Amino acid sequence: MTALNYFNYFTEVEEYFWRKRGAHLLVSPLDWAIVETWQKSQIPIEAVLRGIDRAFESYARSRRGAGGRPLKSLAYCVDAVLATAGEMQESIAGAGPRTSSRDSERQPFSRDELRAFLNDRREKLLALAEKQGFSPNPAAQPVRSVAQGIARMEGLLDSPANLDLEDFERRLTILEEKLFAALHSAADEEALLRMRREMDRALAPYRRKMSAEQLTLVERQYIRKGVFEVFGMPRLSLYYLK
Repeated sequence: MTALNYFNYFTEVEEYFWRKRGAHLLVSPLDWAIVETWQKSQIPIEAVLRGIDRAFESYARSRRGAGGRPLKSLAYCVDAVLATAGEMQESIAGAGPRTSSRDSERQPFSRDELRAFLNDRREKLLALAEKQGFSPNPAAQPVRSVAQGIARMEGLLDSPANLDLEDFERRLTILEEKLFAALHSAADEEALLRMRREMDRALAPYRRKMSAEQLTLVERQYIRKGVFEVFGMPRLSLYYLK
């Protein structure tokens, strides 16, 4: 997977799914959570797109597909994507070690873009920590701590050494985990309950098609997305750098 594809994961999957459906519709929160589980599981974008193709082919042969009903959710594609990823992994293992072309790949983001991204996230975090009704909350200090962590990351952009974007992303992932824990503890219980009810309704038609592990991952990402939205806080991952 090229560096450009690596950080455009969500956009590529979303746009490909749109094209397969033949309609430029908003991807649902459930779909977004599913894409996030694939990304977190490091499933290559090529495996996802091939799996989506296989799922659409299978759906076209089904009663609903033959009746003209459109495939509405990426949840239908989960099994096909995982099967394709497994086949690709076996193929790669059988082919032996591959040389990396990483050094020759162009960086998908400039340092100025990364600096602007970090500044935006840090400012939003500080604004959230000072927000009326949130500042007295014990979670406010962890939010400020994450903002300080982002400020320290800006020093990496000042170094003349080559920037390792994957390691940069790992640092952001650690900070986002801390931030999610703080926001989840500060979230209103009724808001969390509404989130879980919506999630259960969205997942209900697909629960029998997904394993317990798959469901756990999707549920976790669904709630994470919802919690960040409750506080109006954008995600920290470079996957969200547009």
